[in-house]
Amino acid sequence: MNTFKSLFVAALLMLGTTAQAQEMIQKQNIRLSSDRMTPEALWAMGRIGGYAASPDGKHIVYNVAYYSVKENKSHHILYVMDADGQNQRKLTTSAKSETDAAWLSNDRIAFITGGEVWAMNIDGSNRQQLSKTDGEVEGFLFSPDQTKVILLKSLPYYGSIRKRPDDLPKSTGRLVTDMNYRHWDHYVESIVHPFLCSVSGEAIAADGKDLLNGEPYECPTAPFGGIEQLAWSTDSKSIAYTCRKKEGVEYAISTDTDIFLYDTATGKTSNLCKPEGYVEPKSDATKTMKYQAVNAESNLQNNPGYDQNPKFSPDGRYVAWLSMARNGYESDRQRLCVYELKTGQKRYVTESFDSNVDDFVWSDSKDAMIYFIGVWHATENLYAVNWKGELKQLTNDCADFGSLQLLNNGRQLVMERHDYFHPADLYVVTPNFKKPEKTDIQQITQENKHILDQLASGTSEQRWVKTTDGKEMLYWVILPPHFDATKKYPTLLFCEGGPQSPVSQFWSYRWNFFIMASQGYVVIAPNRHGLPGFGSEWCEEISGDWTGQCMDDYLTAIDDACEQLPYVDRDRLGAVGASFGGFSVYYLAGHHDKRFKCFIAHDGAFNLESMYTDTEEVWFSNWEYEDAYWAKDQTANARKTYENSPHRFVDKWDTPILCIHGELDYRINANQGMGAFNAARLRGIPAELLIFPDENHWVLKPQNGILWQRTYFEWLDRWLKK
Repeated sequence: MNTFKSLFVAALLMLGTTAQAQEMIQKQNIRLSSDRMTPEALWAMGRIGGYAASPDGKHIVYNVAYYSVKENKSHHILYVMDADGQNQRKLTTSAKSETDAAWLSNDRIAFITGGEVWAMNIDGSNRQQLSKTDGEVEGFLFSPDQTKVILLKSLPYYGSIRKRPDDLPKSTGRLVTDMNYRHWDHYVESIVHPFLCSVSGEAIAADGKDLLNGEPYECPTAPFGGIEQLAWSTDSKSIAYTCRKKEGVEYAISTDTDIFLYDTATGKTSNLCKPEGYVEPKSDATKTMKYQAVNAESNLQNNPGYDQNPKFSPDGRYVAWLSMARNGYESDRQRLCVYELKTGQKRYVTESFDSNVDDFVWSDSKDAMIYFIGVWHATENLYAVNWKGELKQLTNDCADFGSLQLLNNGRQLVMERHDYFHPADLYVVTPNFKKPEKTDIQQITQENKHILDQLASGTSEQRWVKTTDGKEMLYWVILPPHFDATKKYPTLLFCEGGPQSPVSQFWSYRWNFFIMASQGYVVIAPNRHGLPGFGSEWCEEISGDWTGQCMDDYLTAIDDACEQLPYVDRDRLGAVGASFGGFSVYYLAGHHDKRFKCFIAHDGAFNLESMYTDTEEVWFSNWEYEDAYWAKDQTANARKTYENSPHRFVDKWDTPILCIHGELDYRINANQGMGAFNAARLRGIPAELLIFPDENHWVLKPQNGILWQRTYFEWLDRWLKK
């Protein structure tokens, strides 16, 4: 089904008019008015989400989300297809979203709809409700022998916000008693727990055993953790799960999650990361943990950092997980830790890969081979590593591969792939260990072909430039469709967030380079100091130095583009960015020597003193700034950080600026964007503030997304296309 038809059908399905929707499939043939990517075309695209291969490797079930701008809603639909991409067919036919598909057998699929686990045949028939929880299921994971299942459900939590008085049910006040009272975009009044339930036939028992019974901790971890943070052993007797067993201030300053092993027969739980009886060294909550005892060399063997997403080897001998070494450092290098269950030996097998492991899967081979994806030099590709740490790169595509699963008895992989001009589709990858250059990559979905075929694509290319500290930096140049090298184009400097997120071949529904290029802009996107994919030293140089080398890198990249690329119009330059990129824009506004004609900052930090106590994730500010702003014994980095906060240089602002912020953003609070806007207006500088009361650090609702894009380009066009 073409995507515009699917979108239209999805909108009708949400209104419950299934018969009308099916009839309209034959009548709708919507066409774009031009070959330029527009906000409306971007939001018309189907978004491929989760996917799973059948046990025999013959079929793949996958999820696609469609968005109705008119209804301001999404609708999640399940499809199934042969493993080669043939015979695609829609399984979802109702107005309710269906997600989280998993195979019960080669002919039976489990999924979530209406907060319950259901099952259906591979053709969508014989639908049966398996769980009965009053719509409480948020995720599920069947044991390999399918006699048990884990259900994720939320429980009330009063560890940081006191329970409201029973006789005041309509009161709205919250009495806060400790930190971690809100996280990301919500007040923490509930936490998720995993429940172990028995399965009889296909019926899930109503009474499950809470794996964290009586413990005031969450599993999976907020804000983004899901069922991938739990795993069944191959014999169905054990469950490995991720948990940060901390509350209040300790939770707010720590990134220490561990992998726990739960015995389903006895209920005994053991920590695979730390020895029995381990006592964590005390930490000063107002200082970076970088120099504290918890991160001393002698303690690193106890895995004080992030440990998450466990997976058992097919032979049951090992469990592997993603591991960061240090506590308090959310952007530490993410390694692959392999734990031998019999001996308790831990081995970090990706030490020769000086970047992050982003996802992995065990192969079925006898040599304990693991496939993983990671970013290097601004692309995300496929690698393999064995127990000995011997590593090999298997793909070298100018793209980003996403999550991965085994297919065809491990001889192939199903992977998601995207790049600057193509949203996510599914691919089958056949690795070739002896000759990696012959690794075969075959596309098996074309979810948005109907849209992409109508759009003129831009192009991207890499350039390298010497930085002010004598190193080499890669930056992307993204060129508009119908590019004419004899013309001059308005040009945008893209400032990445994170601060340690790669500028690889990502696809975003806000910071989308395709739509920027389609609107007639050249985009310069530097892989500045502080980004992964260029070694740990390069990546870590930004911590404690937000306004030093990385800012020089931005200016080096845009200056090089102006000097070396004749089509870049140095008189029509803008700088844009979100999160740390928004902070970068606010800082550059006072330090750009009139290079730029306008700025756009989304959810950026403006006043770092305020930011230190505003954010709910204190570990972030502690690591990046090193000290609380009131500390009398601040490090040199801390003094430099606060002295160079963007709000201290508003007196040098002289350029129009658009500030954007979500009021549900609890990591970088909305007062940061409001303060920047107010400061600009008080200075008499042209400025606008786009504020979203119902959005977090991102913009997720369709009509808000369209408004975001329209406002973004109206601002740029006003100042750069005169």
